[in-house]
Amino acid sequence: MIPSSIMAQGAKRLMLFCGRSNPDLCHKIAEQLQIKLGDIETKTFSNGEIYVRYRENIRGSDIFLIQSTCQPVNDNLVELLIMIQAARLASARRITVVMPWLGYCRQDKKSAGREPISAKLMADLVQVAGADRVLTMDLHQGQVQGFFDIPVDHMTALSILAGHYRMMQIPEEELVVVSPDVGGSKRAKKFADNLGNVDLAILNKTRPQHNVAEIMEVIGDVNGKVAIMVDDMIDTAGTITAGAQKLIDMGAREVHVAATHAVLSGPAYERLEESIIKEVVVTDTLPLNPDKKTSKIKVLSIATTLADTIQSVFRDESVSRLFEGNDQLF
Repeated sequence: MIPSSIMAQGAKRLMLFCGRSNPDLCHKIAEQLQIKLGDIETKTFSNGEIYVRYRENIRGSDIFLIQSTCQPVNDNLVELLIMIQAARLASARRITVVMPWLGYCRQDKKSAGREPISAKLMADLVQVAGADRVLTMDLHQGQVQGFFDIPVDHMTALSILAGHYRMMQIPEEELVVVSPDVGGSKRAKKFADNLGNVDLAILNKTRPQHNVAEIMEVIGDVNGKVAIMVDDMIDTAGTITAGAQKLIDMGAREVHVAATHAVLSGPAYERLEESIIKEVVVTDTLPLNPDKKTSKIKVLSIATTLADTIQSVFRDESVSRLFEGNDQLF
């Protein structure tokens, strides 16, 4: 029989609860931890209000709430906040929020007058609701960690994504890792290091408006090479499809794309299907739209990484030591 919790020395008890945003990932994490998901009731009233109730005793437990703020973003966010508050009122010992994808993380600064810094507001809401710790993956910008006054474990899926390309056994001299913009060059360099002695290139782009990208030039040599574009997320797929075409125009043999978060909103699926991109590798931090499919997308699971991190946090062990620094962004 699979237990519903894990006991540790000193009678600590780990319990895992899942929101409605990504149940497939929740079940995979529970399977890795060899426990059952906790019994929780979540429903939406006819007027749109969300209701949450824990159907079992969580008093004194170390609980982990798994919820990505994917579409519908605001509904999933409010559901998470209510889950946190309900756990606090039910006397949970410690509440760790596992947010593989942190919504609003792109709104991390003021780029124009009278704009909000929405990522900071999200951090405040999670804390005010009663969370003690946050576990997330591949934030759009690392400084978002500083918006929280509670511990944040910031993991990355770069080594998982890189492992996929290592298995393809493409000679290093035939590969080039491409950052879709200057801001992502550090991420691309880390990815290239995972692959070995691989060259790096950078796309220089401008954004005339939200969700619109214009590729100006390619910095680096891509001629005759297999290009792997690496990013933290794919939203409308405008940047990567335009970037892929530019790389082909500059002589790249073929273009692959790797990203942690498959946001894939608006025309993303259609753009990917019609593009010259050979393959798009993403993780299951976000569920794919079952009504929109493309044969170009391959999904890798980050359940083992998250399960190992949850175990380490529960046992009060070093997360960085567990992953030897290779699965964290500092």
